[in-house]
Amino acid sequence: MPVQCPGMDLAVRLAGSRHPSRLSTIRTAGITRSVRRYGWEVAKPLALDFDPIARADELWTRRWGGVPSMAAITSIMRAHQILLSRVDAVLKPYGLTFARYEALVLLTFSRTGELSLSKIGERLMVHPTSVTNTVDRLERAGLVARRPNPLDGRGVLATITGRGREVVEEATRELMAMEFGLEEYGPEQCRQVFELLRPLRVAAGDFDESGEEAAARAAAGAVAGTAEGAAEGTL
Repeated sequence: MPVQCPGMDLAVRLAGSRHPSRLSTIRTAGITRSVRRYGWEVAKPLALDFDPIARADELWTRRWGGVPSMAAITSIMRAHQILLSRVDAVLKPYGLTFARYEALVLLTFSRTGELSLSKIGERLMVHPTSVTNTVDRLERAGLVARRPNPLDGRGVLATITGRGREVVEEATRELMAMEFGLEEYGPEQCRQVFELLRPLRVAAGDFDESGEEAAARAAAGAVAGTAEGAAEGTL
């Protein structure tokens, strides 16, 4: 089931007002049909002869005045659909979603190969219930194991298994080969995207910029194997 994009739907509807005969084609293209890419079925490109988001922006401007943020958010949401489709095409043969892949990667970053479920949720910025479901699926697949947290009587640690390490290494090689779906962009452009979206994440409370320097020192200590790094558990 494709991720729904209200902004894209708006763009399609507005664009369709100029091409009513093509509206049904626009709605179904890329959803009911698929092609093989990266070894798995992914949504077929819309292959329109115009940019529906640019057209929507034009019509929006005529009706309500220029609002660049509308075109920006619609483009971001459509990009999310495209990237998720590309990444999932690589991960699905491994029985992974991107969330499960992220959890496995996070465990490999830990020197012990294990983390508490609460720490995983914190680092992945997801609800505890989502973490539990993710770890449940990984455990059933034999990619992680659970054990009681000796430092927290009610807590649980997730530990990556040997098979989990193999899978994450194989999947990572494939994702890196296709630039995590961002093949159209160079390294500097990817860095710019990261920086442009950063203020939004700060405003949403993802992290406190003032605490980054201390975090960087802790990470450096972890790499060097110092007590400071160990105290932070590398993560």
